[in-house]
Amino acid sequence: MIKKSSPVPIYFQIEQLMREKIEKKELKPGDMIPSEREFAEKYQISRMTVRQAINNLVNEGYLQRVRGKGTFVAVKKFEKNIQRLTSFSEDMRSRGFEPGTQVLDFTIIEADPLIASKLEVEEGAKVYQIERLRIADQQPIAFEVFYMSEDLVPGVTKEVAEHSIFRYVEEIGLHITSGVQELEATTAHKREATALGIKVGAPILYIQQISFLEDKQPLEFVKSYYRADRYKYKVEMVRN
Repeated sequence: MIKKSSPVPIYFQIEQLMREKIEKKELKPGDMIPSEREFAEKYQISRMTVRQAINNLVNEGYLQRVRGKGTFVAVKKFEKNIQRLTSFSEDMRSRGFEPGTQVLDFTIIEADPLIASKLEVEEGAKVYQIERLRIADQQPIAFEVFYMSEDLVPGVTKEVAEHSIFRYVEEIGLHITSGVQELEATTAHKREATALGIKVGAPILYIQQISFLEDKQPLEFVKSYYRADRYKYKVEMVRN
């Protein structure tokens, strides 16, 4: 209910009303909200006031505008805290989502100079190259290309790659201790766009990761492409 006599600004009351409807799931991701004109007529307020409220909710990630169609409840983004090294499956389960993996390609290749340098193996060494689509609650979240030395971790199969490779590595007695990530904003090329179900040129997060064993030996080199509309990173910082 909008109260014009309240000291709380009307635009803020509209924001609160919409947030509550979204958080209580009265409005679900993908639902279209009423137009500015419909809001203004319903509550007898100016369209400028409605526009301010909607703009704020768009900026906060609650709503999403689609050119030529309208304004919709946004799909909630998966949030990654980068203080801990976790697998995709562990990360999704910790948030209450059901992870899934679709192996798009599984081959063993000879390491080129780049892969050899990342994994600290000889050029030409046998390396797993695995392309996987990572899924959460049946939504495609990331497309990744994964490399790992066959000599270091023997016995990896397509069936293993359909689940958590981290778990397999630890089950055979290796201890994963740390990792380094590099993240940048970019746009999707045809391969990533096709896998993720987005348009070529859509914004994505590109992440390179190297994970290490306890002796600082590189375990994996992974290139991941995350949907920017469904995934975000959270960094906690401390000022000393």
